[in-house]
Amino acid sequence: MDETELIRVARQGDLEAFNQLVLAYQDRVYNQAYRVMGEPDAAEDAAQEAFISAYRKLHTYRGGSFTAWLLRIVTNACYDELRRQKRRPTTPLEPETNDGETFDSPRWLTDPGDSPETALQRSELAAAIQRCLNELPPDFRMAVVLIDIQGLDYSEAAIVIEKPLGTIKSRLARARQRMQICLQKFRELLPHAHRLREEAAL
Repeated sequence: MDETELIRVARQGDLEAFNQLVLAYQDRVYNQAYRVMGEPDAAEDAAQEAFISAYRKLHTYRGGSFTAWLLRIVTNACYDELRRQKRRPTTPLEPETNDGETFDSPRWLTDPGDSPETALQRSELAAAIQRCLNELPPDFRMAVVLIDIQGLDYSEAAIVIEKPLGTIKSRLARARQRMQICLQKFRELLPHAHRLREEAAL
């Protein structure tokens, strides 16, 4: 079944059809949650909560971009988790392994086909970007993640965040400016970013 048919059947209560939608979108939903939360466990919780909420709210989907509809739900789940974190003791920006050691980025960010040097550069660059994202206010972070990482256009991002187009453009401009300033602290990684993008395009 194509996506439209899967959604139609899932809205009738077919769990298997909904599970197919989960498989199709789980990486994108997790990536959205991880980039916003900056921590794997919190991202997994937000992604799981988003899919549960999506299943319960599927009857409210009225057509249009299913991606935008789903990302709005995970965005709200992230905001809810961020609000909960404010009421709890702060956690380190860098996630910890089971041994208590910190690591900079989730393993899935590294291409298993990379050379060790390229994999290290890619991992370090991803970690630098995530650190700078973590320093942004949540509203600014959300704009960068949706548009610059998820690839949504301004209109789709406005639907997800439920804010006027002008607000999205303003937040994104200010967020990009802050990201640029922050990433200057990691300027030795920036040349690698251009090369990695060129390799990815080949």
